[in-house]
Amino acid sequence: MKPLRILWLSLFMATAQAAWGYGGGSSSKACEKPGFSQFSPPDKAEVSPNTEFSFIASPNTKPQTIKVIVKDIPVPVAVKSVAQGYAVSGVLPAALRGVYARIGIAAEGASQCKGSGGWLLNIGE
Repeated sequence: MKPLRILWLSLFMATAQAAWGYGGGSSSKACEKPGFSQFSPPDKAEVSPNTEFSFIASPNTKPQTIKVIVKDIPVPVAVKSVAQGYAVSGVLPAALRGVYARIGIAAEGASQCKGSGGWLLNIGE
């Protein structure tokens, strides 16, 4: 009878360890990355140098962490609180002409998770 008890106890312990390994506790906090939407001008649009761009960052974004880079050039942005989250706007660098450039966005969310996004524009002469 004793070997059967040891077998059942071992089976129970293995199952319990597997369940705990998947974060069964309610104290774990999920990572919520910031999101970006409503890109203007739209993706793959043809624009002129010095064109203004804008987008919306989700409400869980820490506004002071929003960074925008266009073709390896950091771009200063204005951030304003709106109902959907944060309205972010900036101006394309004047030095960029006749190229495709990605507006790259990086920011940190309220739960310390980092998010990124962006879109592509065709900058004319």
